[in-house]
Amino acid sequence: MSPLILLFSLFLALAFAGSGIQRPTPNLCPDGVSHKRQKRHWIWNQMHIREEIDSPLPHHVGKIMSSMIRNSSAKYIIEGEYANTIFKVEESSGDVYAFERLDREKKAEYELTAHIIDRTNNKSLEDPSIFIIKVYDINDNSPVFVQKVFNGSVPEMSPVGTSVTKVTAVDADDPTVSGHATVKYQITKGRENFTIDNSGVIYTKEPNLDRETKSTYEVVVEAKDGLGFFGESSTATVIITLSDINDNFPVFKHPSFHFKVPENISVGGEVGRVKVEDIDEPQHRNTRYSFIQGEFRDTFDIEANPYTNEGIIRPKKPLDFETVAEYRFSIEATDPTVNLRHFKPGNPRSISTVTIQVTDVDEPPVFTKLPYEFKVRENHAEVKTLGSVHAEDPDAAKRKIRYMLRRASPNGDYIRVSNTGVIQLPKPLDREFSSSYNITVAAVEILEDDRLSDRESHAHVHVIVDDVNDNAPELVSPEEPRVCENAAPGKVIIRISAVDRDETSPRGFFRFFLDTEDSNFSLVENYDNTANITVKYGQFNRELAKFHYLPVLISDNGDPDLTSTSTLVISVCKCNERGDFTFCEERAKQVGVSIQALVAIFVCIFTIIVSFAVIVLLILLRKRHKKDLSGLGRNVAEIHEQLVTYDEEGGGEMDTTSYDVSVLNSVRKNGLKAEAAPCPYAQVQKPAGSTAPGAGGMEMMIEVKKDEADNDRDLLPYDTLHIYGYEGAESIAESLSSLGSGSSDSDIDYDFLNDWGPRFKMLAELYGSEPSQEFVY
Repeated sequence: MSPLILLFSLFLALAFAGSGIQRPTPNLCPDGVSHKRQKRHWIWNQMHIREEIDSPLPHHVGKIMSSMIRNSSAKYIIEGEYANTIFKVEESSGDVYAFERLDREKKAEYELTAHIIDRTNNKSLEDPSIFIIKVYDINDNSPVFVQKVFNGSVPEMSPVGTSVTKVTAVDADDPTVSGHATVKYQITKGRENFTIDNSGVIYTKEPNLDRETKSTYEVVVEAKDGLGFFGESSTATVIITLSDINDNFPVFKHPSFHFKVPENISVGGEVGRVKVEDIDEPQHRNTRYSFIQGEFRDTFDIEANPYTNEGIIRPKKPLDFETVAEYRFSIEATDPTVNLRHFKPGNPRSISTVTIQVTDVDEPPVFTKLPYEFKVRENHAEVKTLGSVHAEDPDAAKRKIRYMLRRASPNGDYIRVSNTGVIQLPKPLDREFSSSYNITVAAVEILEDDRLSDRESHAHVHVIVDDVNDNAPELVSPEEPRVCENAAPGKVIIRISAVDRDETSPRGFFRFFLDTEDSNFSLVENYDNTANITVKYGQFNRELAKFHYLPVLISDNGDPDLTSTSTLVISVCKCNERGDFTFCEERAKQVGVSIQALVAIFVCIFTIIVSFAVIVLLILLRKRHKKDLSGLGRNVAEIHEQLVTYDEEGGGEMDTTSYDVSVLNSVRKNGLKAEAAPCPYAQVQKPAGSTAPGAGGMEMMIEVKKDEADNDRDLLPYDTLHIYGYEGAESIAESLSSLGSGSSDSDIDYDFLNDWGPRFKMLAELYGSEPSQEFVY
């Protein structure tokens, strides 16, 4: 092949050189005389050079010349890429030389431009011409891998010849030259398990590559150019990972498992976990657990945790220490998704024994029946007990039980529960109030010291109240009935219906009928719990009656049969020709009073009666006190000196009219002495000679009065100084007191006060000419 390629290249060079020869063109003149001008032509050999020539520089590349230039002053010049640097031309001969060793892998060809000029005047002797210098390749490069490390993966246990990955190496030599860029691969490390072809694809060589034995392999691949002069090669590392498949069964970590659990564990709670070992990766662990031996397999369930692959044991029903204290059974672990084609020798089943010990706990009482339901007729006064609830202590202690009511619906004291669990009715139940009653009864154990346990259980009790026909039906009128005064017979006035608070009677509908037939109305049954009120004769007279009161009787067909009477008030109205109402009288509406309002009225009346009784009692007490005062035999003037409760100001020593001293003088003249009375206070002994000579009877009378005040046990202590009102001497203000006006010398007649009514009775008695002895203060 190489000699043929060289001959083909020479042929192309000759053709290219021939195409560059410029042929002369004849110059024809109009006179037929031909003046031929010989055209110049560039002549040079095909220029090429081999890369990496090891001979001394410079290396001759070729020669450029023109066939028509024979001038000794001609000068050759080259221009272009790398001209006069790598490539230079000999000016006179046109020989081109390379002054550096060329590398085809860096640059495969160079393009230059040739010029011929006259060195005397630098004028161009020939048109410029472009020529190319090609660099021939030699096989001087070894293959190089595109990366130093490659990664590959293949499932474990794959058959021989399974593709793993592909590696790539590149040779920089000319691929158009046969054998220069050919790369050969071979495995230098790991050839016992893997092979490689000339395209770089790696295949498995062994069929039983087990990930659980060895999961990663390191393979070294060499790339070599067999035809290269240097025989060099390069290497790359390939990391091959075996991916996991599900080819291993789970195995219990222990031959037996032992758990303890309290008996009050909830259904579905966790008893314990059994563990297995599966050497496959987590995504290929699909352990299934099952019971294979044991009579209590229906008591527990075992499920696999998808994250940990553990088996979780849970109870399927309540445990009871008193019934079964220990459970023992065998379980099996297997994986149904294992690929049997790659099944390894060994037992596909793993078996372990499980022992569950139930521990005793203090459990709350257990009701023997749930739920409880009782029935009772409404308003049945003779029924006091509905039944009872019963609970037992499930533990060996068998303690006594006390029952309590926890919740009730509707709320209220309608149903009671005794300490022994008896359901009692304190009063008859009314179905119309509630058709059913629900209560929650708690059962609590009584401990040895009569304390109640803090653990209790609950039972739901449902009481159904059977209906008794104890409510008569009630009339339902959708609107106030009206009739035209000229209504024709048979005209429907209104459709009435009824409701009953009791349950609907199974014997039929309500029955409607009128209380009397002596009316201008009739009643027609519809047999659907409604009836029509129609006009019987027609032609109503509004002048005689604007309203008609129609009693309607309604029976409920119950047992017993109850009947109610309701009155329809039918208004007689004026109507137009079309029968439309034009004018109706407004009936006075009856105002009802609610029970709450009646209670409030009764409370107000009671309060008024009590207040009136208190006032009368006070008046009687005042009258009795008045009689006690009248028994003293004192006149009104004597009372003046006893009115010490007035906070009067007084007129001073110059006021001789405000205080009647005649009473004091009468005492002195009559020689009255104060009655001696036992006094709890010590008697004040007046020192002898304390009375000033000439003081007279007034001073002695004052002393007597002071002694009476001091020894009076009903008055305030003797040192209380609010009895005497003393303003001071020589006051310019006149007295404001009216205590002594009754005995003054005033000529004013106060009898007119008697005509002013009872409000001025007191003033009339004080200031009148004849004071009344009934005066009460």
